[in-house]
Amino acid sequence: MNNTLTEKHILKGNVNTPVSYLTLSLVFLLPSLVLITRFGVGLTSFGFLLVGIFCWRKASLVRHLTEIRWVLTALLLSLGFALLGMWLHPEMHLRSLEKPFRMLSCVTVLMAVLAVRPSRKALWYGLIVGTVSGAVFICYQRWGLGIERPGGLINSITFGDLELCMGMMSLAGVLDFKGRNVLWPALGAVAGLVGSVATGTRGGWIAVLFAALLFLRYGHFLRTRVARASALLVFSLLVGTYFVDQTGARERFNQGISDVKTYFDGGQAFTNVGVRLELWKGAVMLIEQHPFRIAGTRQVEAEMKQLVDAGHLQPFVLNAEHFHNDILQQLVFGGIPGLLVWLATMIAPLLFFLRILRTHESASPSVVAPALAGLLLVIGYFSFGLTEVIFWSVMSCMFYAQTLFLLMGLCLNARDEAEVAA
Repeated sequence: MNNTLTEKHILKGNVNTPVSYLTLSLVFLLPSLVLITRFGVGLTSFGFLLVGIFCWRKASLVRHLTEIRWVLTALLLSLGFALLGMWLHPEMHLRSLEKPFRMLSCVTVLMAVLAVRPSRKALWYGLIVGTVSGAVFICYQRWGLGIERPGGLINSITFGDLELCMGMMSLAGVLDFKGRNVLWPALGAVAGLVGSVATGTRGGWIAVLFAALLFLRYGHFLRTRVARASALLVFSLLVGTYFVDQTGARERFNQGISDVKTYFDGGQAFTNVGVRLELWKGAVMLIEQHPFRIAGTRQVEAEMKQLVDAGHLQPFVLNAEHFHNDILQQLVFGGIPGLLVWLATMIAPLLFFLRILRTHESASPSVVAPALAGLLLVIGYFSFGLTEVIFWSVMSCMFYAQTLFLLMGLCLNARDEAEVAA
């Protein structure tokens, strides 16, 4: 009798209860609100916290501890490293603990998903609504208000990166739809691309190359002509933006090449690319001096000023908030140990999703779709971090952690469903 009830719970989940409706709403709202409100990520975080606490017994985290332990360990190490930095540098405020603590607390998202077992379609439709509404908003700013580099309610780089990331995850949702319904997640992927292009952000282009490689590897799950045509259309549109003058993609691409050439020829360095190159130069100098040091903000600022005073760097680097590269940012402030801790928060989730794909590649696309979306999330954030500190804002960190645990939960649920159905 207990086994029958367990199978029914796995196959159908908790339906027609206030908690199930709340969880389903939170799964939908997380991607829907992130780009068009200032409170969306905080609201869903609080909602998942309540559901996770309420349903912690049903979540059965212990049953999945072997699979999720490295992700939890990585986030625990991140929090511990932040505590160590605060102990070494008392001038650092408690705010330095906010991001690692809140990211770790997002494990309640996993608890809620495992306990309530919401439909995956809530996430896919949430991504579609989020990318479309974000694209409409940013296109209005770009071509309606005439803002050259619009950024919605945040900034152009973060907005463009998150829009593109959600668009790539929407494309993974194509695997979970049938027939002509695959046009819906394809719409989300197109909207994510359009919204990213409208911001003029170039950092996300590397992420698209990784996405293309992933879909070449797992493209055999696109079993219908409509699904294959939708995926091909999205990547064709990406290439096509280069040839449409109104998008500004070709101009931004050529400008980037010109900025690099000008910088290394000793010309004007105060350009978008030139500023980054000068900051990276300064970061490398600091890393060479202290490769294992855990530094404080005042310490780094003082050393950067010394490099400027000595004529090694140009003065405008002192106005930058960060080093526009996640790897260099971690090395400057945490040394090689800090970099390893940060990389763990990328590699552990990456291995989790790769393991799901490797061990269940012959299973239903319902297992593969959230795992592929998880890979795209991690790879997207890593790619964005090559030209930006994507983890600089609390909102960006929280979206990563919540979506990460959400997709992990959906993967584990889908795997259980596939095993019970078999």
